[in-house]
Amino acid sequence: MGSGGVVLTSGRTSFASKSAVAFAFSILWTRAASAHVKWFCAYDIAGQPRGLENVLCPDFELLLGTALLWFFAGCIAERTSLGEAMTRALDRVTNGLRLRTEQMVRAVCGFFMISIWAAGGILLTPELKTTSALVGLLQLSIAAALLSRRTLPLSAMGMVILFGIGVEQYGAFHLADYPIFLGIAAYLALVGLQKELLGVAPLDIARYATAVTLMWASIEKWAYPQWSFPLLIEHPGLALGLDSEFYMRAAGMVEFSLAFALIWTPLVRRCAAAVLLGMFISACFEFGKLDTIGHSMIIVLLFAIISDNQPVERDHRPPWLAPVSLCAALTITLLTYYVGHAALFDTSIL
Repeated sequence: MGSGGVVLTSGRTSFASKSAVAFAFSILWTRAASAHVKWFCAYDIAGQPRGLENVLCPDFELLLGTALLWFFAGCIAERTSLGEAMTRALDRVTNGLRLRTEQMVRAVCGFFMISIWAAGGILLTPELKTTSALVGLLQLSIAAALLSRRTLPLSAMGMVILFGIGVEQYGAFHLADYPIFLGIAAYLALVGLQKELLGVAPLDIARYATAVTLMWASIEKWAYPQWSFPLLIEHPGLALGLDSEFYMRAAGMVEFSLAFALIWTPLVRRCAAAVLLGMFISACFEFGKLDTIGHSMIIVLLFAIISDNQPVERDHRPPWLAPVSLCAALTITLLTYYVGHAALFDTSIL
């Protein structure tokens, strides 16, 4: 992958204009990026990823600069009268959802478990296959235990067992794609027990797990963009005329930035959740039933995050800290992915 600029099909554009346009359009139209590529295309989890010297190209740096600018601007806007008005409007619109968050999460978790049981041969997500009849029985048991708050810890335990089976069969690195299941398990257990974890609310734990899941997934868009190329060929309108390589870099930056925003201040994370929700729902229309079932639990948690208006003291952070923290999170996630992959699969980092 070269480090030079990539042009739009309509002709040459400036480097900065291309980055800004791609970032904006990717937010609205990254349906291919929102679809989990392992469910639709061939992949090799142990294969050599793109070297970091190819990932950290000028395109990447400019996209990161654009993301930092938008993130910082959002943090500034949150403290203005406009931000306060947006918060009040969100509170009014989402009041009904907020009052029914627990029931909503339980219902969608039950739908998810029954759906993968009915499909058969699925452990937790479509690419995680199983031939065990006991897995199906466990999935039905998890769904049944969701009917009562008192038995939610049993559902949580069952979900952790399924995750553990996945780690045993597919390895920890593969299951690093799905910490959201552990976050949901923690949410269910804590709601059932009517407790918090070290002062952290159940929904906040699920929110952190969702953010980590999506940040990790975005790395694969840079490390293995070729996995998604068949989707872009099959659905040529998704890339909006952008070069496939550049589109995947932009899509990864959009997803990482929005995912990180989920752990930031109240209005910023609610707005980020709304944008991510639009991306995932549009992907469901594009990629059908499989994508709808597979992402249903992310979707319900995004609804819950949008409707959550219970800020805590640690939510108050100065705006200047936002771009610094985003860069730190990006560096840590990239290095963890590449160093971990190199250690487990003997691949190179650069």
